[in-house]
Amino acid sequence: PAGYTAAIYASRANLNPVLIQGLQPGGQLTTTNDVENYPGYPEGVTGPIMMEDFKKQAERFGSKIVFGTVTEVILSKTKGDVHKIIVDNKEEIYTKTVIISTGASAKYLGLESEKKFMGSGVSACAVCDGFFFKNQDVVVVGGGDSAAEEATYLAKLCKKVYLLVRKDEMRASQIMQKRVFDTNNLEVLFNHETIEVMGDKTVNSIKVKDTKNNQEKIISASGFFLAIGHTPNTQIFKNQLDMDSVGYLITKPDSSITNLPGVFASGDAQDSIYRQAITAAGSGCMAALDAERYLSELD
Repeated sequence: PAGYTAAIYASRANLNPVLIQGLQPGGQLTTTNDVENYPGYPEGVTGPIMMEDFKKQAERFGSKIVFGTVTEVILSKTKGDVHKIIVDNKEEIYTKTVIISTGASAKYLGLESEKKFMGSGVSACAVCDGFFFKNQDVVVVGGGDSAAEEATYLAKLCKKVYLLVRKDEMRASQIMQKRVFDTNNLEVLFNHETIEVMGDKTVNSIKVKDTKNNQEKIISASGFFLAIGHTPNTQIFKNQLDMDSVGYLITKPDSSITNLPGVFASGDAQDSIYRQAITAAGSGCMAALDAERYLSELD
C-alpha cells in the first residue's frame, strides 16, 4: 500500500517513478484473504485483488513497475547528488530521490501446519482479522506488549481467548499485564508451546504442550494469532540510514524524511505502531509529497 500510493502520487506529479516490486509484490497484504476495514470497499476485498487495484492505478498515471529485487543501495550524503540502486545484482538505477516502502515481515513459529492454514485461521494481525472470529474461541501466542494488546483486543470480539506464553512470566509492561488479567474471557497459559495447528480446510484446534510437565492437550479454537513481533525489511540500508534497535527506519517527526537527503521512508519499514494498510498508504502519500518538495527545492 505504501509503495503503490507513493507511485500514484509521484506519477501524477510527473516525477517518472520506477517501482521495484521485490520478492512479494503487494507486500504483507497479499497474505490476507479478506480486507474489510479499508475505505472504499463496502463489501470487502481480498488482499491480492486490492493490491492489484493499487498497481493498476499507479500504472494508469505512468508509473513504471519492475519485477525484481533491490540487492544493494549506495545512498549519497550530499543534497542533490544521485543515489545508486542495484536490482538483481546487475541493473543499475540512478535517481535523485528514493522512497523506501520495503515493509516488514511478521515473525512466525515455523510450523508446517502454521503455513498450511495461513489466511484460513492463522493470522499475525488481530486488528485486521479479529472481526472474522466474532463470538468464537481463539489462541494468541506471545508474551510481550503486542501479545497483550492483541489478546485484549480479541477478547472484546471473541467468546474466549487463550494466551500462550512460552515462559513462566510475561515480558509485557505491568499496565498491559493488568489489563490481561482483568479480562474475564482471557485465559493465560504459562509455560505452553504450540506443537501443531489443526483443522480441515480451516483451523479448528491447537495442539499445545505444557513444558513444565511435558503434557500435551488440544485447545478447541477457530483462530490462531501470532504476536511474537515483526522484522522490518531494512537490512539493506544498515550503516547508511538511521534505524532503531529492531531495524525500523527513523524519520523526522510528521514527515517521511530520513537522515539522508532525498531518501524517504514509508509504510511498515518505519511504522512499528499502527501497521495498517491505510496508515501505510497515507505515509506513501507523504513520502511522494516530501520527494516532490525536495526536487522542487533543487530546481
